[in-house]
Amino acid sequence: MEPAMSTSQSTLRSSNWFSRLASAVDRRSGVRLVRLFVGVIMARGVRTVTSWIRAGNLSDDFRPCYTTVSAAGKAADLIAALLVITVVKPLLAGGERLSFALDDTPTKRYGPEVQGAGIHHNPTPGPAGSSYLYGHVWVTLALLARHSAWGVIALPLLARLYVRKTNLKSIDPWQRPKFRTKLQQAVELLHWAKKWLGILGTPLWVVVDGAYAKAAFLKPMKRLGVTVVSRLAKNAALWTEPDPRRPGQRGRPRLYGKHRMNLAKRAGHRRGWLRGTFVLYGKQVSKRYKTFVALWRPAGGAIRVVLVKESDGWRAFFCTDVTASVADILTQVADRFAIEITFRECKEVVGAGQQQVRHVWANIGAFHLCLWTFTMTEAWAWNRSENGLVDRSASPWDDATRRPSHADKRRAWRREFLDKELCALLRPDADEAKTRAAAQHLLDLAA
Repeated sequence: MEPAMSTSQSTLRSSNWFSRLASAVDRRSGVRLVRLFVGVIMARGVRTVTSWIRAGNLSDDFRPCYTTVSAAGKAADLIAALLVITVVKPLLAGGERLSFALDDTPTKRYGPEVQGAGIHHNPTPGPAGSSYLYGHVWVTLALLARHSAWGVIALPLLARLYVRKTNLKSIDPWQRPKFRTKLQQAVELLHWAKKWLGILGTPLWVVVDGAYAKAAFLKPMKRLGVTVVSRLAKNAALWTEPDPRRPGQRGRPRLYGKHRMNLAKRAGHRRGWLRGTFVLYGKQVSKRYKTFVALWRPAGGAIRVVLVKESDGWRAFFCTDVTASVADILTQVADRFAIEITFRECKEVVGAGQQQVRHVWANIGAFHLCLWTFTMTEAWAWNRSENGLVDRSASPWDDATRRPSHADKRRAWRREFLDKELCALLRPDADEAKTRAAAQHLLDLAA
C-alpha cells in the first residue's frame, strides 16, 4: 500500500475534487455546492439539508442552498461523469474488466407532500417492520473496485428515481418526468457508463439481481456489448442449440433447438458434478457445480449456466458471455453483496433519505450528494494506512484486526477538515473577528 500523503496535500486534493464537481452547475451555485460537500461530511446527528448548511457554514445564505441541491439533481449525470474522471478513474489501473453492480433501494420518507414518494416493497422489514414502506426508490449503479486489503467496495456513481405511475401526479406538470420502468432506468444507467467508461477499452460487466434478468434489460445490454451476470430462475425455459442444417434444406435457420432443458432434472442428476475452490467473500471455499451452455430467449441467444449445490439446495446463475469461467461468474455473484453494504452505509452513516426536502429535484440532488460523498470518502482513504484512519486506543474491546469501516474513514476525513480549520485559526496574522467566528463554528461542529 502506498504511503499516506500529508494532511495539507490530501486536503488540497479533496478541495480540488469538490471544485471540479461543482463546475457542472452555475458559478454561484458552484460556490455553495463546494461548501455543501464539506457540510455533508461534517454533519452529525440527523443529516438533514439544514444540518449540511450549518456544518458547511452557510447559515447566512441558507435559502439559495436548497436551489443548489436541486441544481445538483438536475446536473447529476454530468457531475457523476466528473466524479468518474476526477476521483474514481485513478483507482481502476490494472483491472481486466470494469465490473458494476446495479440494484434498487428504498429510502423512507414522511408526509403527503413529498414529490415522487409512494408505497413500495420493503426488502429489509426487520423483526417488527412492515413489508411495505412509504418513500422513494432509487435504481443505483455502483462500480465494484477491489482494494488490496479491504476487498471489494461498491462505489455508487449515479442513480435514477423510480416513480410509480400513480405517484407521478404528485409532481408538478412542468417538472413531471416521463414514466420509466426500473428496467428502462437500468438500461439508461449502463448507457451512461458505456459513454464515460467504455472509452477505456476495458470490457464492461454488470451483476444484477434476478429481478433485472429480463429481456427488457438483457437484450439492450447485448447490443451495448455489456456482459451481464445474474441469478437464473429455476424454471427458466432453456433450449438446446439447433441441429446442423441438412444439405439443401430450405427456410430460415432455427435460432433455438427443439429440446428444452430442465434445470431441476439437471440439478437432481447425480452425475456431472465437479468440485472447485473459489475465493468468495474474501475466503477460499469449495463448491460443487455444473456448467453448460444453453439458449435463452430473454437473453437473445446463448448463455453460460452454472448450477451450484449448497447445503440447503441448489442455485442457478448465468452469464451472457459463454466463454466466461465458473470462477468469474461466482466471483461476480459474490461481489454483488458489496452494493448491499454500500446501501446500508449510505443510509446509516451518510444519512441518505434523512434530508427532509419535498421537491423532486431537491430529493434527487440530496440523494446523489450522499452517494458522491460516500465514493469520495472511500477514494480519499484508498491509499492511506489503517493506523491513520482509525484509533482504537480508547476502545480496547474492539477487534484490532478489523478493517476500517466507512464510519471510521469518514471520521478520519472529518478530523482532517477540523485540523485545517484549527491551523487557520492559530495563524498569528488572523483577524480577531474571523478568529472568533471560526472558533464558534468549530464549537458548533464539536457539539
